Amino acid sequence: MSEKQTKSGMTRRNFLRGSAAVGTGMLIVPSSYVFGGPTAPSNMITRAVIGTGGMGMGHVTKYPQTLAVCDVDKNHLENAKRKAGGQVTAYSDWREVLERKDIDTIHIPTPPHWHAQIAIAAAKAGFDVYSEKPATHTLAESKALVEAVERSGVVYQANTWGRSYLGIGWFMRKLVMSGLLGGPLTVCLNPRYCPTGFKIKMWSGRPNLEPHPIPKVLDYDMWLGPAPVKPYHPHRVHGSFRGYWDYDEGGFGDMGQHHIDPFQYALGKDDTGPTEIEAVAPWPQHPDACGLWGTINLKYADGTKIIIESWEWGEHTTEGRPLIEGPNGKYWGGMNLEPANLLEKLKQFPDPPKLESWEHAVRTRENVNGVHPNVRQATRSADLLHLASLAVRLGRKINYDPVKQEIVGDPEATRMANPPRRAPWTL
Repeated sequence: MSEKQTKSGMTRRNFLRGSAAVGTGMLIVPSSYVFGGPTAPSNMITRAVIGTGGMGMGHVTKYPQTLAVCDVDKNHLENAKRKAGGQVTAYSDWREVLERKDIDTIHIPTPPHWHAQIAIAAAKAGFDVYSEKPATHTLAESKALVEAVERSGVVYQANTWGRSYLGIGWFMRKLVMSGLLGGPLTVCLNPRYCPTGFKIKMWSGRPNLEPHPIPKVLDYDMWLGPAPVKPYHPHRVHGSFRGYWDYDEGGFGDMGQHHIDPFQYALGKDDTGPTEIEAVAPWPQHPDACGLWGTINLKYADGTKIIIESWEWGEHTTEGRPLIEGPNGKYWGGMNLEPANLLEKLKQFPDPPKLESWEHAVRTRENVNGVHPNVRQATRSADLLHLASLAVRLGRKINYDPVKQEIVGDPEATRMANPPRRAPWTL
């Protein structure tokens, strides 16, 4: 099954799907699942890694699991080739990777402004997709990505820290499901509960950058892709790109989905979103460079609130508050509940479904209760980042219809949420 196609013309990807459909008796089960040993090559889920910079190198594994690597920076590409070794094939244009028939999954650790573009094309070509966070860069991309993945029938997950969230995600989901805290609930996310914080100073952009010569090793036009053309400066690419609205949403774009997605899951909000989004931030914000903010407030139709504080600008209003609070109790993290008897009461309630791995989803095609969010879950939590960023940039409340997934009564915000894309990179 390591050939490009079987004798019947069936691709390896279709074989994996077909074997799942006819029952577990025909599934390819890796030896590591059964005996804890190495996975046989015939059982291996193969991958191509598109984007082999800082995060991308974590996705590059040894050949023959990684069969192809791709990057627009020749230095990054050479590093990836050395790490994978073997007969790995290197590409500078990701579209050529999608012509392969012997690859099962496409990993996308590019800058965020490329995530949805490549994921949509990969889904249409029949590949399962494992994308870095954030899943998308705009609200328009989120809708297009869901449509492409579901129409193609592929498996998609976004690489967040996971819905298990530092070992307490399942506990928070069970606690909310039990109703013991009452409602509506308030969640307070700040650096006390989010160990990395949101890195908004670290990934702030620099206004008025002076143009620099483009390095010969970098295809800057391809790096920009659907983003508007701006003069090259080293700070616009390779890690620090996070500080510019064209490519990311600052430190919140970098870290936000790690922290927010588990709470969408815990609160049972995977199929909805907030109706009101407000930000406390200096204004006006720079049109190109991401800047500071203090607080982001998300309010849902049922009164649920998520208060997110950076602690890097403004007042610390959530300091000393519990992680989750309802009218009947408080949750302080770990297994710490107030009043203390809530913990004993919680034991009477059922556990939420087990969170399964990416490999489980690819092999079984079951992708509802994954450790990492599927396409609907991931785009919903990514949209919270986009809506919050709009509130920061515009300096006003954003009203949102989570059913239609549209901004309400704000044409300027709607335009910013659906920016034009540079040809030929249409959705």
